[in-house]
Amino acid sequence: MAESVNIPARIAKPFTSAWAPLHEPLFRWLWVAAVISYTGTWMQNLGAGWLMTQLTMSPLMVSLVQAAATLPVFLVILPAGALADMMDRRRLLLVTQGWMVLASGTLGLLTLTGLVGPWVLLLLTFLLGLGAVTNDPAWQAITPETVSSDQHSAAVAVNSAGFNLARAIGPAIGGLVVAGVGSGVAFLLNAASFFGVIFFLYRWKRPHYEHVQTGRVLESIHAGFRYVRGSDLVKSVLIRTAAFSIAASSLLALLPVIARPYGPSGYGLLLASFGVGALVGAGALPHLKRRWSVDGVVASAILLFAAMTFAAGRTQSFEILCLVLFGAGMAWIGILACLNVVAQTMSPPGLRARALSMYLLVLQGGMALGSALWGALANREGVPTALLSAALVLVLGLSTIRRHRLTAQELEMAPVVVRD
Repeated sequence: MAESVNIPARIAKPFTSAWAPLHEPLFRWLWVAAVISYTGTWMQNLGAGWLMTQLTMSPLMVSLVQAAATLPVFLVILPAGALADMMDRRRLLLVTQGWMVLASGTLGLLTLTGLVGPWVLLLLTFLLGLGAVTNDPAWQAITPETVSSDQHSAAVAVNSAGFNLARAIGPAIGGLVVAGVGSGVAFLLNAASFFGVIFFLYRWKRPHYEHVQTGRVLESIHAGFRYVRGSDLVKSVLIRTAAFSIAASSLLALLPVIARPYGPSGYGLLLASFGVGALVGAGALPHLKRRWSVDGVVASAILLFAAMTFAAGRTQSFEILCLVLFGAGMAWIGILACLNVVAQTMSPPGLRARALSMYLLVLQGGMALGSALWGALANREGVPTALLSAALVLVLGLSTIRRHRLTAQELEMAPVVVRD
């Protein structure tokens, strides 16, 4: 049974510029390339969700687009984390980026030639997600290698700012592209967006900060499980992540159905509103952490996200729906900020990718299961009922705070980079 994590007194730290990591050339250029890639990813997400609404009217099939993108987490996230600790992370990232180019490019070409049906779309979305899930542990684990040690927390925050900047502009651009020339072009633009990251990874001469582990993948995974079982903080963050992710997946999974009356441009603006809210929320976090505890921020953000989830199923006005998505984005980043910083700092370097892979397994796996669950409920009872049920589950999940607190002496709040 996991014990509560004690909350020691917080230690005041001197203020430094939030953007200081961008003064380091390697981090800066990788960051720019990543923002371009993230923008392509959001165009892909919008194009896939909207294309499914054109292929079928079933809320279940629409929600399965998000489920297909995150389902690979159950198959490869743990081996991906082990591989990222056992082999050169740079080479692994080059392979996964190339895989995503191939999957997205193939989907784009098939869409443009009219050969895509609902199941082909889900299959290629799954294959793209396979590359993204394999990529994530290694990508997050290289952050400490691209900046000086005193800039690590700031680098996590800047990475998140870039991701949420792309979250704000990617759907808006994607909506215009889909409305103007179709989803197939959006998929091809996403394929092209990976080449910047590939270029800078190829040119990066990665120093050997630690010896690459040797051994079998299964043995490496088992060592990661032993570490998780022995850490109360790790178990707490995993339980809290599961309690949030399963219910929170409902809003984004069903958003294409909600946005159907407003067209692809309207859907893009709704996703962009979510992204702008996340940006504003990320900017507000340093102020919130001076006023509230980490668990206080998380509890408040979950209540806000639950309210916005409920409202999304009842709102008929597009303008009000944009405000609802804005509020949901603010809450989303506040919750995942706390979870991600614990996940990035809860293990030594040699175990970091494996610990992150378990965190991502729970986060993205919960979203995959939740997307299918809420889609099936919406198919049977309607979207408003499904979103009301998800909001109630979010509120009930607050009961986990009492036994599984997140606060630790070294914890600093910084936002998350997660592919939704």
